[in-house]
Amino acid sequence: MWRPELIGLTMTRTKRLLASASVLAVAAFAASPASAAGTAAGSTITNTVTVDFKVGTVSQTQQSASDSFTVDRKINLTVSEIGSATTSVSPGQTAVVTAFSVTNASNATLDFALAATQLVGGTAAHGGTDNFNVSNVKMYVDTDNNGTFNAGDTQVTYLDQVAADASITVFVVADVPLGRSTGDVADVRLTATAAEATTAGTLGATVTQTVGANTAAMDTVFADTATTNGNVALDGAAFADDDYTVLAAALTATKTSKIISDPINGSTNPKMIPGAVVEYCIAVSNAAGSAAATSVNISDTLPAQTLFVAGSIKVNATVSGTTCSGGAAGGSYAAGPPAVVSGTLGTINPGASSGFVFQVSVN
Repeated sequence: MWRPELIGLTMTRTKRLLASASVLAVAAFAASPASAAGTAAGSTITNTVTVDFKVGTVSQTQQSASDSFTVDRKINLTVSEIGSATTSVSPGQTAVVTAFSVTNASNATLDFALAATQLVGGTAAHGGTDNFNVSNVKMYVDTDNNGTFNAGDTQVTYLDQVAADASITVFVVADVPLGRSTGDVADVRLTATAAEATTAGTLGATVTQTVGANTAAMDTVFADTATTNGNVALDGAAFADDDYTVLAAALTATKTSKIISDPINGSTNPKMIPGAVVEYCIAVSNAAGSAAATSVNISDTLPAQTLFVAGSIKVNATVSGTTCSGGAAGGSYAAGPPAVVSGTLGTINPGASSGFVFQVSVN
């Protein structure tokens, strides 16, 4: 018998069941980990529909139908500089480091071919004009994942078997030539190109994009965008730039002499006659430099017409113009021949000067 009062009860129960199902669905979705790369390439997604029906009051055999498709491969990657400032270097410095992050934003594991190149002129990554090249350029993977280049890191030419959503730190390491001046800039660029992760330990072939209509197999689509200046979108490659800026010491030296005494006049209006004592002042200045000059060593070969005055060497004397005063005892004398006076001034900071003083007598 048809009972209208049961209709509301049935509908209410149905709504509650649907509401409960919705809550469970949301909870299940929230519990699933998010992945920027999305569903793994090559996965098969199958959807099945079922149909239940009756003839009269008799339930019939359930009918079903399924459809499956293969998830295609989306190739996406980024290369970014780690940090936001230039790397300060000195002329002649070795193993200077810039750091980059290579991220596989694809939905598949990939290899990445790496190339470290240099600009030829043009604006460098952090301003200034690229005007020299570094040498002995090498690339290393941050093997111990500590963010710092060290002896434990591995030299590479490619990244092997990079998982979807993984980021790898790559160091570009190079040497700075001697003779560079403050403000000189060298731009370096790291480029990563997607390659097949066919065999571990071997760089796979460069990935190519599927041409034409969608196929039943796993197709490949380039999805990389132009995220940095000059990058080309949808080519399966990406690059980023960093640069080295030279901070150099700029030493200048002046050497002056003054007569201290002679055998006839003593220290009153002395003259440059045999037996006269002469004091040399060697003033070393880093006034135009932007970096400290370290291990500043002085070496002075004495003329044959002079004799060294024992105990007269002073180092780190105060410089005023071309005049040296004060200082501490130090340095050394080698009789030769030739006779040589030498000493160390240590470090001379930017804008500072230091003096080296010794005396000789005229033969």
